[in-house]
Amino acid sequence: MVNIEAIIWWAFLADSVGANIASWFFPKWAKKNFKSILKHLPLTRGWTIVYLILVLWAGFALYRLGILPY
Repeated sequence: MVNIEAIIWWAFLADSVGANIASWFFPKWAKKNFKSILKHLPLTRGWTIVYLILVLWAGFALYRLGILPY
């Protein structure tokens, strides 16, 4: 059974992977299309890696608690 915590974690995982792809492979496209967001949330490689690591860490914690089914 999938619960709300698992759904939220999967959404954060998709967002962090998308941010990493944008920062590593498409930085010019992101700067062109997301000017207002990038004023407040920088799309740099270092921050997106930290974001991904934190999301994975939370995922491992949820898995150990038995909240994530797989």
